[in-house]
Amino acid sequence: MVVAQLALFGQLVIEAVLAGHLDGRTLAAVALGASISFLGNMVCSGLMLAVPPTVAQLDGAGRRNEVAAVFRQGVLLALCVGTLIGCAVFWCGPLLVAALDTPPELTRDVTAYLHRAAFALPAVALFFACRGVSEGLSLPRPTMVISAASLVLLLPLGYGLMYGAFGLPRGGAGGAGLAGSIVCILEAAAFVVWLRIGPRYRGTGPRTGSFRPDWPALRALLRIGLPMAFSLLMESALFSFAALAIGRFGEVQVASHQIALNVAGAAFMVPLGIAYAMTVRIGRAVGRGDLAGIRRAGIAGFTLVMVTQTLSSLLIFSLRWPIARLYTADPPVVAGAATLLLLAGVFQFADGFQVAANGALRGIKDARLPMLLTALAYWGVGMPVGLYLAVGQGLAAPGMWGGLIAGLFAAAVLLTWRFAYRVRHLIWHGTPATVDAA
Repeated sequence: MVVAQLALFGQLVIEAVLAGHLDGRTLAAVALGASISFLGNMVCSGLMLAVPPTVAQLDGAGRRNEVAAVFRQGVLLALCVGTLIGCAVFWCGPLLVAALDTPPELTRDVTAYLHRAAFALPAVALFFACRGVSEGLSLPRPTMVISAASLVLLLPLGYGLMYGAFGLPRGGAGGAGLAGSIVCILEAAAFVVWLRIGPRYRGTGPRTGSFRPDWPALRALLRIGLPMAFSLLMESALFSFAALAIGRFGEVQVASHQIALNVAGAAFMVPLGIAYAMTVRIGRAVGRGDLAGIRRAGIAGFTLVMVTQTLSSLLIFSLRWPIARLYTADPPVVAGAATLLLLAGVFQFADGFQVAANGALRGIKDARLPMLLTALAYWGVGMPVGLYLAVGQGLAAPGMWGGLIAGLFAAAVLLTWRFAYRVRHLIWHGTPATVDAA
């Protein structure tokens, strides 16, 4: 799961590197466009996060024959939601950029990116529905293979569409959005085919039953998925709004922020992969009624996150200048990114623990209160502190990063407390075959 997450995020890294070596305005346009389309991705993937714990609990309880119904309803939900969110990104994204007094040339490039990236969202939702079934069954290999193959495809395709190579038209930021959409569509199609022909998915994939809406099953997925999607939306909106707020300080600040955020995001894929594994292992333990297994999976996950985040922080601290130069040769952008990467090293611990706690809570289908806790941490702490430091104190991008760190530390503390409380509650009162959201 960690390798799969790194491969998925590698697509954003490739996009940023290609844009940075084209010119500063393209990098800024891709940064702003990606910050908006990423909101749509988070809504789509967040709703599909209801699938892996549901499948894991069914598999752990020996009810594997019920997984196919979950998959079918997940696909229907994915296609509907992905289409709606894609339309919102296509029409509303450019209006949001223009409303924030972004320079006209930059607005034009961001719009070109969004008008092409929007077509990826139904495929993104479908990919996560398929992924949820596969990983819920403790079969993460397809996600890893398909994501790695897509990473290899994106490099030549993105280069051709952005730079006008291989006989393709020079698209700049718009070419980046188009390349990403093509890759996402191919990823989703490949996953559907894998589930259809894979012998280990008999009785759980698209070969079984008809794709008719089952309203009780859809409501059950939405009851869990909507709070999870909202939590992810609150976090991604925090980062997206931070990028838009930094946009007022000019292209250099935006480009520096994008590089630092890209590096922090790449490091974040490791604890995110661990969090997905925690969701599945805890979900299977819940299905078995294994209280000791729930505690063991939680402790193991948090321990792994402490180790990985310590290593990533040390690497970012020591290699911040070479990392910045990898993205761009523009000296002001390199200097700004190196400064922000110092803060990114601190950022790692808060980000790792909050995502691990979220993954653990998903395993027991605890979604509603974590949603409120994350909203409080991100928007009650993170954004006010960031705006105060960036605008009120004139610290620009470094000030906004101070707010991001404060918000994520608050989320890490609150969510870790919530998981510890739920585990104690289960130990005192016992656990049924499944644990509903609380």
